[in-house]
Amino acid sequence: MTGSGGLSSGEVQLSRQQHGSNGLEKQSGNPLLSRFLEGFSDPIIRILLIALCINIVFMLRGAPWFETAGIAVAVFLATFVSALSEYGSDAAFQRMQAEASAVTCRVRRDGGMVSSIPSDDVVCGDLVLLQAGESVPADGFLREGALEVDQAALTGESREIHKTPDSEQSSLLRGSVIVSGEGLMEVTAVGSNTMYGSMAKQLQEDTRESPLHVRLDALAGSISRLGIAAAILVAASDLFLSLFVQNGLSQGIAAILQHILHAVTLAVTVLVVAVPEGLPMMITVVLSSNMVRMMRDHVLVRRLTGIETAGSMNILFTDKTGTLTCGRMTAELIFTGDGTRFDSMSSFQNSAPALFQQVYADCRYNSGGMISAGNVTGGNATDRALLYAILPMAATESTLPIGEKIPFDSRRKYAAVRLPSRALTLVRGAPEILLPYCTQFLTPDGRIHSLSKDIPRRILQEQAAEGGRVIAMAITDRAVTAEHIPTGLTLTALIVLRDPVRRETPQAVHQLKSAGIRTIMLTGDHPDTARAVAKRCGLISGKQDIIADSKQLAAWSDRELEQCLPQLSVVARALPSDKVRLVQAAQRLGLVAGMTGDGVNDAPALKLADIGFAMGSGTAVAKEAGDIVITDDNLASIARAVLYGRTIFKSIRKFLVFQLTMNVCAVGVSIAGPLIGIDTPVTVMQMLWINLIMDTLAGLAFSGEPPLKEYMQEEPKCREEPVLNSYMKGQIAFTGVYTIILCILFLWAAPVRRFFCYAAEPLRFLTAFFALFIFCGIFNAFNARTHRLNLLAYIWKNPLFVCIMAVVAVVQLALIYFGGALFRTTPLPLFDLAAAVVLAATVIPVDFGRKLWLRMRGKERNF
Repeated sequence: MTGSGGLSSGEVQLSRQQHGSNGLEKQSGNPLLSRFLEGFSDPIIRILLIALCINIVFMLRGAPWFETAGIAVAVFLATFVSALSEYGSDAAFQRMQAEASAVTCRVRRDGGMVSSIPSDDVVCGDLVLLQAGESVPADGFLREGALEVDQAALTGESREIHKTPDSEQSSLLRGSVIVSGEGLMEVTAVGSNTMYGSMAKQLQEDTRESPLHVRLDALAGSISRLGIAAAILVAASDLFLSLFVQNGLSQGIAAILQHILHAVTLAVTVLVVAVPEGLPMMITVVLSSNMVRMMRDHVLVRRLTGIETAGSMNILFTDKTGTLTCGRMTAELIFTGDGTRFDSMSSFQNSAPALFQQVYADCRYNSGGMISAGNVTGGNATDRALLYAILPMAATESTLPIGEKIPFDSRRKYAAVRLPSRALTLVRGAPEILLPYCTQFLTPDGRIHSLSKDIPRRILQEQAAEGGRVIAMAITDRAVTAEHIPTGLTLTALIVLRDPVRRETPQAVHQLKSAGIRTIMLTGDHPDTARAVAKRCGLISGKQDIIADSKQLAAWSDRELEQCLPQLSVVARALPSDKVRLVQAAQRLGLVAGMTGDGVNDAPALKLADIGFAMGSGTAVAKEAGDIVITDDNLASIARAVLYGRTIFKSIRKFLVFQLTMNVCAVGVSIAGPLIGIDTPVTVMQMLWINLIMDTLAGLAFSGEPPLKEYMQEEPKCREEPVLNSYMKGQIAFTGVYTIILCILFLWAAPVRRFFCYAAEPLRFLTAFFALFIFCGIFNAFNARTHRLNLLAYIWKNPLFVCIMAVVAVVQLALIYFGGALFRTTPLPLFDLAAAVVLAATVIPVDFGRKLWLRMRGKERNF
């Protein structure tokens, strides 16, 4: 044991060498380069890399460079922007953690000198001075004094623990908060050897893949199979045409090899064009841009895929304190001995001024806390709640001298203070302790009446059922000691304390329920208190809702737990191990599970859950384990994160519909062009511009889609639900085929050729086709943006889309009139341009007809 004077400087160095530093082992943040390289494991990126390698081989043989460059740029930008976004988010997170860890403590060293040092500099054997409001910097035991300690962040215990030396309750844990009292602690464990630190080390296990990653894996497989099938079909068709129809077999081995090389080149072209190289870039852009928006809504995203996972969530396990409730006790109601009720301290002051003076004095002077400079300091949770209740009146009330004081003790459950100026002793404590000694009460007008015990008993039963905690206040002119309460007390008030439900919570719960997300409250409270809070939050709606406690949960087998989970609403007396088991049960049922938490004890469940929401006021370990940090600790912010997640997935789907429709059209035109006598319907530079529209610009345009409240009326997407649903496939196939037919008819039909003077001015004709193709893409972007019949629905909530489409149209016109030989264009007569645009615009009524037909058949689905 360390001497009372503390460690010497030499002993501090020796202890640090033997037992290590008190700093936690921080996970080394991935540098930007490592994050960039990790991006190449994405399934769509892998497909693009294969296509890039094939293209490089053909480019060396003289093939056009633009597709190779386009794929390379798409891969680089997608991986780099993703890495940069997560790196920036991690930097913001590290700043938050640094601020949280910049804590100092007072230690006694070098013969009794007290100095303030960073908590990371504490060593085993140090003597640390503790007082109300301070955090315990390491594990140890209490040598002197007495403390009330809140260690909920570590153990989940919601009540304050009384700590005394040389007792079973002498141990102190790092991360606990001193609520009241003063003491001297000797440190026995530091850094990763503390309970706090060992919990942090357990968070290295890998968790299962996010729903988005699972869906993209499936999409990559589908695209690969379809692309390969299309490439084989095209190659076979080309070989059949050249070898058999055009009698190429008779032209010799060299010619046959040339035909085979042409077929392979065509197949590779189709394969590359079929790959949506803009998808990784778009996903990165939409996740990154929404991450910035979410920060304004108190949602700090640590992992980009966490945003979309929030949208896929269908069950949420949430703490009560600080998330559903405000996180601090509040004096909500005041009752007098005859049952008169007051809903606030101000109404009590106005209606019963004489009685208020007695209650005010008890709140202010019979307390372990105090009011200083307009703020409340010190005291336990009850003291602070009562002091906050009278804080607005404190400035106008005079200060009274106090005499002998008996501080609150959790064993005797009461406190008392003598007011010499009034010749009274104020007594405050648990009703079951004080009410047996009360024989009379003060009425609101200050008169004394005999007390009927039935009224206080009824009030206690009603408030217990509502989850309230009742504090009794009384006065006496007789002496009160720590061992004795005199009979004949006069009851002044019964004050109901409650951790109030946040104003936004019921609406947020309703939003989540409407979105198909079951919210289950986990709390350390008694089942009756938990039931009352759950009712006020809107978590309980009928008799079928199950309210279980930890013992009942432990008695269930895993199979029984899975059967009860759909009806489970509340788990009372919850233990940290219960949270992990609940997440595992939900995941076995195929659900996407979310978990909120703020304490070290929550970290394993936060890490295991598909989406972990760490509270901004929580511990560093909890934030490290979470995917998203809710900076205002509010369930409403989680509901907003769900809305953003759903919006993002819909944006990805809209972009896919647009790009795959354009890809289908490009493949079709590439195959059909040579067959109808036009070898290059679109030139290299024109295709470069088309790729820019399909990839980068379209990705930016769809990334700004607004989060609509109607998305929260839909059921969550299944974890394995493919990215391409039947509605999307139908739209891609229908609109893509129509656009191919339109383009082929434009290139092949004799009336069209005559109209655009193909024989006399082939450049004019091909320029008109270039305009047709681009404007088909622009109008298809409007079709892909919404499943509604009204293409302009909510369009002004995405001004970026409108601006980008307008810019594309303006640039296209500039290329037509000023592109010249570089873009193989010539200025079109206004009538020709209008005709091309009108033909392109026919994709709108055609797709309108498809949507209307689906709606009439009752088969309308959206993204």
